[in-house]
Amino acid sequence: MRLFDLFPGHLLDDLFQTDRRIRVTADGRQRVPHIGAHQIDSGQTPTHLIVPANTRLRARMTLHRRAQIPFERAGIIARDTQPHGVHHADQFLRIGVARPCRRPERVIGCLKAAFLHHVARLFNLGKSRSGKQQGGKKYGAHGLVFSCLATVAGAGDLPPPLTAADFLEFDKAQAALGHSLFYDTILSGNRNIACAHCHHPDFGTGDGLSLGIGEGGVGLGPERTTGTGPSRIAKRIPRNAPGLWNLGARDLDVMFHDGRLSRSDIFGNGFNSPAEEWLPKGLNSLLAAQAVFPLVAQFEMAGNPGENEIIGAVHDRIDAAWPIIAKRVRIEEKYGPWFVAAFDHIDAPDEVSIVEIANALAAFMAQEWTSIDSPFDLYLAGDTSALSADQRAGMALFYGKAECDTCHSGPLMTDQAFHALGLPAFGPGRTRGFDPYARDVGRMGESNRLEDAYAFRTPMLRNVARTAPYGHNGAHATLEAMVRHHLDPVATRAIWTPQDAHLPDAPWLAATDFVIQSDRLEMARQRRAITQKPRHLEDAEIKQIVAFLESLTGTTVDDPPFGVPKWFEP
Repeated sequence: MRLFDLFPGHLLDDLFQTDRRIRVTADGRQRVPHIGAHQIDSGQTPTHLIVPANTRLRARMTLHRRAQIPFERAGIIARDTQPHGVHHADQFLRIGVARPCRRPERVIGCLKAAFLHHVARLFNLGKSRSGKQQGGKKYGAHGLVFSCLATVAGAGDLPPPLTAADFLEFDKAQAALGHSLFYDTILSGNRNIACAHCHHPDFGTGDGLSLGIGEGGVGLGPERTTGTGPSRIAKRIPRNAPGLWNLGARDLDVMFHDGRLSRSDIFGNGFNSPAEEWLPKGLNSLLAAQAVFPLVAQFEMAGNPGENEIIGAVHDRIDAAWPIIAKRVRIEEKYGPWFVAAFDHIDAPDEVSIVEIANALAAFMAQEWTSIDSPFDLYLAGDTSALSADQRAGMALFYGKAECDTCHSGPLMTDQAFHALGLPAFGPGRTRGFDPYARDVGRMGESNRLEDAYAFRTPMLRNVARTAPYGHNGAHATLEAMVRHHLDPVATRAIWTPQDAHLPDAPWLAATDFVIQSDRLEMARQRRAITQKPRHLEDAEIKQIVAFLESLTGTTVDDPPFGVPKWFEP
């Protein structure tokens, strides 16, 4: 990081006085070689001063000899190669690694929230040079500066702000077509459910339920019911309906809670998916590949055996259903000519395939729900007033003491990996074909590796305050409950009750909804798989993290490019 060349040296001489010595102490008080001021002044050391990357340790910064502000994570501080000026950086920060400390004093919290903000404004930290690659991470022009500021303020490196360049480009005419298809029941086997029934903007692009109600359900959102008579649902959707925010990101590599869809050329079509080599070629993005699977899922949109021609084809082979759906769409009076107009390579309606349908759906979802203007994004872009004091404190905890960024890392706030958090188990679950249990084995169902048991993909967090309930099965109704679960999964499991789940009433499914909870051995296996170690935060700190998570909500989420069409009927 190159930060201190932004500061006028004589101002730092006047404002900050320290012992002008870089001192590094390892854990257990064992000292490692340190750098003296005479070495810095004479240019005998590299321009990078490095704090060891031991997360069990804390470093301290001295401001004007009065208060020490702790911060976590490794830090690299550098400036241009003028050795005579490096001592000014040393006067600004005295870096040292001390023994672990439990929590900063309240006065230190005030300094982090107020004084450092004043320092940033005084020296105009929002103006930085163009970003560059360092340490395997990319930092944008503003992200680089605020990465340094966050380290000073008690957090680890902040990501760069998301920009339009981080997302794939999609055709607007195709997006308009996809908009209509997304809200149209024509894509479902029994023509009674649209994509929007489970992914509606009024509910954060989800449905507000712990486990979704797919084919056979009635209504929308948390008020959706399980149906009646022969058309009632035969099974709950095994997992929570995920939000659709920022799914057009260039760096997104994996989708679904268990990661069963990823970018790969293992089957020669660009993706590793449940359809394997039968997934058609020509899908232009991971998002387009994702769009074809709910259409042929029995309990989501396809329907039950014997009800329609689509589900019958699915049970023959998965790719047999897609041509039937495509024909149904292209012979519709309004859709055939629309595809010809939107796709340059389509000259006649009979050329429309599931590929064009999926690409249109992806174009719509990507353009409708790209969200890069949250207060947090504005802060990363240089507007230090975008976050409140509580949100800044929560950000420092998120990237520091609470270590949330261990998994929710990078610009998308996800490592795209899989972790076993031990969420309370219920519902039909999703497991391997030969496994008769009503349980969810998570990533292991895709990988068949025991070490992946009960692990689920780390979700992205933009607009997370809108996407309740939380977890792969929607076990927790509030952000605070989900944060508390992350801090101590075992303790949270112990106090969780079935009433915490939002499941529409279905008496014919009641016997299996929570049957897994009575399986003592299965519960023990799930507890043993938990990788998260307990971590203590005060109630006030938890509320600050929640405040920060609320700052991830985009300022224009209620004004999307397309919106809900007037003709859509829940």
